[in-house]
Amino acid sequence: MNIKRFSDRAKKVVDQRGGTESLKRDGDELRSIAKGKGSLGDKVKAAGKALKEPGGPGSAEKATPPVADQQASAVAAAEREQQREGRGTGS
Repeated sequence: MNIKRFSDRAKKVVDQRGGTESLKRDGDELRSIAKGKGSLGDKVKAAGKALKEPGGPGSAEKATPPVADQQASAVAAAEREQQREGRGTGS
């Protein structure tokens, strides 16, 4: 596994989501959802919805809508890269 490449991708995703302060707000929001009332299913749905809005509630205007799609693509590409490197072949 190429650690530098993985690190660069992680930095890119953090920057796309609004930087480290936004990441902290996301963590706080997820923590409050997890500690809140409701069923596990409700909490999962709320957490998923919260992650689509980087930086917590009210910061959606700072992020571009395709960020979630870009993140999903970056994660999928990283997983494919790890699988290729794990097999030792390119296919």
